[in-house]
Amino acid sequence: MKTTEQIAQWVKEHPLAPIHVDCAITVMLKILDGKCKMNAEEKMVMTALYQQVKNFPSQLFGEQYHQLITNANNGLDEAMKMQIYEQRLLAETMLSRPVMKEFKAMIREQGLFK
Repeated sequence: MKTTEQIAQWVKEHPLAPIHVDCAITVMLKILDGKCKMNAEEKMVMTALYQQVKNFPSQLFGEQYHQLITNANNGLDEAMKMQIYEQRLLAETMLSRPVMKEFKAMIREQGLFK
C-alpha cells in the first residue's frame, strides 16, 4: 500500500489534467456509493489520490461535489446516501466511459497501484 507521501509524490510526477480530476471525483463518489469495483487497497489509494487533487482545477465538477464528498465522509445517513447516489449517476453521465477507462489505464500504467 502506498503512503500518503508516495501518492503526493506520484501526483507531482504525474500532474492530472482537469478531466482526470473529474475522474478522481467520480471514483470517490462511486466509493462512497458502494458501486466501485476496485479492491480495498485500490479504493484506499484512490481516496488518498482524491485528497491530493481535490483542490486542483476540474473541467466539469465544481465545489459542490467536494462539499458533498466532505459531508459524506462526516457521516452517511439515508438522505446523504441518496444524494451521493444521484450525484454519482449524474457524474457518470457527464464523463464518457472512454475517458474513465483511459484515466484508470493511465494511473495503472504510471504506477499508482504498484
